[in-house]
Amino acid sequence: MLWKLPIFGKISKIGITPPKPAGDRSGLTITAIVKNEGRYIGEWAHFHNRAGVSRFVIYDNGCSDETMSILRDVLPSEKLVTVPWNQSFTDARMGREIHNQVLAYAHAARNFGSTCRWMAFIDVDEFLIPKSALNLNDALQHLRDVRSISLPWHMFGRSGHMKRPAGGVLRNYRMRASDPMSDLRGVRAFKCIVDPCHLTGVRVHSMEVDGSDDTCNDQGKCFSAEDREKPKFYSAHDIQLNHYYTRSEEELAAKIGRGPNLLAKTSEYERKVRRTVANIEKNQVEDTAALDYFARIGWE
Repeated sequence: MLWKLPIFGKISKIGITPPKPAGDRSGLTITAIVKNEGRYIGEWAHFHNRAGVSRFVIYDNGCSDETMSILRDVLPSEKLVTVPWNQSFTDARMGREIHNQVLAYAHAARNFGSTCRWMAFIDVDEFLIPKSALNLNDALQHLRDVRSISLPWHMFGRSGHMKRPAGGVLRNYRMRASDPMSDLRGVRAFKCIVDPCHLTGVRVHSMEVDGSDDTCNDQGKCFSAEDREKPKFYSAHDIQLNHYYTRSEEELAAKIGRGPNLLAKTSEYERKVRRTVANIEKNQVEDTAALDYFARIGWE
């Protein structure tokens, strides 16, 4: 179809001039764009704050619920930056939709990246789990010379829940796709943690540093963008990225009802989501990495 051709499709990569590093920059900043995540944002923010995130840069994509007030209640004021981001932009010459999430990521790196060593670009249904360290900063400590890390999704499905269960996501959802590097559609993808002071190109699922799309796994082994897609790239030795693609069937239906973040994909959205859930649940294993972390730090 014509809309799938590059000249008709969305603008999903933005080039930037990276910020100059501050002399005392340190820590991990999370950047996220949110819209009406009041049911889940408290657990997400509380977990990552406890896991040692230094700052949260949150883009408010038109929230009309309690999302932003919950963030202000959960997070210390000095750790929280909020940016109004309710917009829809197109390329006026070609009419292509500019990916609002990518635009937010580029803005965050350029305007807030100078003071942090690491910037992670994740969503509210994604959790960065330290696998053996007590916090995320310690988990990143051995990657001193690395500038781009790609973390594979560990895709969680409904875990048998038809209705929304009481309690949090991390304790209720333990079943995930067995192979994070699966070729089944929708199962294999990545999110990135980068040194923002070397970031030159921004996408949702891949980043470019110093003009190159080479990237490392969490053990510091570097690969080309092509080789990132191969099983040999896989590692979740130090940090595991849990992606709770859906929660219960009830919440899955609501997710479909909200529609995609790109208007051009509306017609195919339900089919894509249902296919992804089926592929996640085709072959599952129990994953207790989050609960193991709770036990390690003594967090009830």
